[in-house]
Amino acid sequence: MSEAKTVLIVPSCERDRGGGHLRRSLFLLRALEEGGGDSYIWISEHHKDDVFLRFKKFFENTGFGKGFHARLISRIEEINAKKWDYIILDRFRTSEKDFAFWASLAPIIGIDEGGPCRKRFDFLIDLLPGLKGHTANLSAPGLLPLPKNRKPTGRQAKNKPLNILISFGAEDSKGLGPSTARLLASHSSSPILTLISNSGEEIPGVHVTGLIADLKEMLAEYDLFITHFGIGAFEAVYARVPVLLVSPTDYHYKLSRNAGFYSIGMGRDLFLTEAQRLGVRREFNKIFKAGFLAELQKRTERIALRYGLEGEQEEDLGSFFGDLSPDSSKTCPACGESAGTDNQVLARFPEETYRRCERCGVIYLNRLKPPPFGYDEEYFFDFYKKQYGKTYLEDFPNLIQMAKRRLKIIKNFTVNDPEVKPKVLDIGCAYGPFMAASEEMGFSPCGVDPIEDAVRYVNEELGLKAWQGFFPSGAKAEDGPFDAVTLWFVLEHFRDPGKILAEINRVLVPGGVLAFSTPSFKGISGRKGLGAFLKNSPADHLTVWSPGITGKILQKYGFKVRKIVVSGHHPSRFPFFGRFTKLYRPLLSISRFFRLGDTFEVYCTKN
Repeated sequence: MSEAKTVLIVPSCERDRGGGHLRRSLFLLRALEEGGGDSYIWISEHHKDDVFLRFKKFFENTGFGKGFHARLISRIEEINAKKWDYIILDRFRTSEKDFAFWASLAPIIGIDEGGPCRKRFDFLIDLLPGLKGHTANLSAPGLLPLPKNRKPTGRQAKNKPLNILISFGAEDSKGLGPSTARLLASHSSSPILTLISNSGEEIPGVHVTGLIADLKEMLAEYDLFITHFGIGAFEAVYARVPVLLVSPTDYHYKLSRNAGFYSIGMGRDLFLTEAQRLGVRREFNKIFKAGFLAELQKRTERIALRYGLEGEQEEDLGSFFGDLSPDSSKTCPACGESAGTDNQVLARFPEETYRRCERCGVIYLNRLKPPPFGYDEEYFFDFYKKQYGKTYLEDFPNLIQMAKRRLKIIKNFTVNDPEVKPKVLDIGCAYGPFMAASEEMGFSPCGVDPIEDAVRYVNEELGLKAWQGFFPSGAKAEDGPFDAVTLWFVLEHFRDPGKILAEINRVLVPGGVLAFSTPSFKGISGRKGLGAFLKNSPADHLTVWSPGITGKILQKYGFKVRKIVVSGHHPSRFPFFGRFTKLYRPLLSISRFFRLGDTFEVYCTKN
């Protein structure tokens, strides 16, 4: 588990929302606390007494009522008194007003969020599968608190009569549990029926019991579980118990069908009229027909396979959230303007969320976890070789030739005096090919890089000056000011490129040159499919630029663009036509003419 974070969990506590959100939030709170986290749960002082009254038995049976108050926050003053690393909203449908408040405090992670602000959440985790088109960072029923008790695999022994469990959660506001139990109790096959309900209603032929805290561990004892779409349905799938869903709303019905369950989709007023009750009775009669239960069992197995619930649980909700270190910008990292709470997400992937700044156009990345690799010697050898077919040092001659082409452009904007060697600082100098070319072409180079082995190579093998560290702290002020500063495929790695540009302006002489290269989302790859382009973007590229938006951003930091070179032309990436080798040259010409390269270089001067 990573370093302990201060986390706030905000469950849905309103009436008629059921108890699933609260129950899940409480188990998550306990898991994070057991993992050493500093975690709290929010239940407003306006809801607190009502919540405890409605779920009194649940609190008593689980023991949450005993040591729970130490982790309970009920007043806004308590919220504002702490600095939160991230906030988890398990709210079902978060209102505009609530979202604006929570989003102003910390990165927001939504669990099974279905409200109007869904597209604006920093990160979305769907533990229960949503409707098609409801894109989340991660859809993972396997993270639910799943039961330890499971039916054995293979052919199940037939029970006569059927042993059926009915439960519609902590709040069965539509009375689906008792209605279902009464219909089944009247059947001639006389199944063994158990109803979990807080209604207090006695039903002939039905064993009615109150809310059971650890209900999921009882599921494996039954031949069939009847419930609505929710946590219990997936707990039953994991326990290998056939599931039949009764849908209280059309929305539940759509969710059920989309996930693959067999659901009676009669809408909100399921038992309102005699005709509806007759229709439901016909559906329930299928339970007692030969082969129907076996079909439900096959459905259960298909759902388990689809959502990774067939094997043993490897990670649960507590360990998953305990390992998170969400990094989410509230301002655009390039232009520095506020992103605002209405800045919608552009694309989501398991650990990544991309947004586009509505003001400057830069695409920037927010991450759930740090990148899976760091900057070390391996980055320039194994990682580089996988991408380019050779190690960085093996590619040194080609890199020097590329540097000389770039230096010719830089020379056009620097002091044209053979007696003066312009000072150039190469940020992210790596093993120094640009520095070596700079010295050869009459510059006085120095560099900065975080990798110790690279800096050693520059100092000892090339005999040039470099410092280890991250700009600006790694560079030595006494070697400035500089006539030119360069960053070759480096700017996109900075968390705050705007601040880096401001610092570069400070260390440059008046009229000094800033030159950098970076990937472009307006190249052929981005145009062919922006989602696929971002999905394949390296995990440590925190901003993505394009030639068209660069000038305005650089002007903000005191630079004037003098030249842009679109590079990285890949005819093979053209849709359909790229597969034909005979079209390579025509497609290359088209790519150059329309500036469709996947990277570009910028040369500008300090105002």
